[in-house]
Amino acid sequence: MIRLTAVLILLVVSIVGGVLWWKNGVSAVDPKSKDSVIFVVTKGMGVKEISNGLKEKGLVKSSVVFFLLVKQLGIDKRIEAGDFRLSPSMTAQEIAENLTHGTLDIWITVPEGKRAAEIAQTLKDKIPTYDSSWPNTLESEEGYLFPDTYLIPKDADIGMIVNQMRGNFDVKYATLDTTNTNFTQEEIVILASLIEREAITDAEKPIIAGVLLNRLNAGMALQVDATIQYAKGQNTTNKKWWEPVLIEEYKTVKSDYNTYLFAGLPPLPISNPGLVALSAAANPSDTDYLYYIHDKDRKIRYAKTLAEHNANIEKFGL
Repeated sequence: MIRLTAVLILLVVSIVGGVLWWKNGVSAVDPKSKDSVIFVVTKGMGVKEISNGLKEKGLVKSSVVFFLLVKQLGIDKRIEAGDFRLSPSMTAQEIAENLTHGTLDIWITVPEGKRAAEIAQTLKDKIPTYDSSWPNTLESEEGYLFPDTYLIPKDADIGMIVNQMRGNFDVKYATLDTTNTNFTQEEIVILASLIEREAITDAEKPIIAGVLLNRLNAGMALQVDATIQYAKGQNTTNKKWWEPVLIEEYKTVKSDYNTYLFAGLPPLPISNPGLVALSAAANPSDTDYLYYIHDKDRKIRYAKTLAEHNANIEKFGL
């Protein structure tokens, strides 16, 4: 009987202790605090890492309690990446809920090879302050909107966004070795924008650059399909960009960007290239190839002569 009583007392003490531990853990660190802290949740950060970070910043009393609370509330999959303005006066539940919708900034990823109009669409979908003037501003910076992942304030204007992307371009471009080229920066960016759209793998980019340089030096038309795709713009029916080029369009698309009709580089970039494509444009491979195609398996096939090129087309059923 005495042993049973002792067990019951221990059980009650454990329950009461657990309740007190939980209540203390979910309460505010300092209910009277008027301070605020910017807490950053990066893409891919897990709940455990977030919980530990909040404890280190003095925003929650217990990382374990916060972790369990998020799991209990079922909001672990709804936590956003971004910057959050949090305070020690907030309870653990208030902080947890804030992390699902209270971000000050939004993560925006710009992949390599996208055109300004596609970037504009991404911003329209993500940034609340977007307005109809943004596409024109972005298009004026075509080629220099460096592909990367950006943390953009929700209240950003287009000037702020362009400065962020263009500033990133300037930093990355400064790392390039441009000592072996006679091209200007503008020409490098234009060539890189073609390479980015034409290549499937990074390994191909310097070789494609070499092919295009050989054609330029020989006075040949570049005959890059991506330039016609750029000139065509968006398919108004399916809303897709970069639609396949029809044979008749090599002649019927009347545009300065049509590199089948006009020799030399197009007047401006056709996409926003990444660092590998920029490096390839500044340092093309030394090659004798004048032609290339991708077969049905997306493997690139090079040729030195038109006869070899036509043979590749016939052999690989293109």
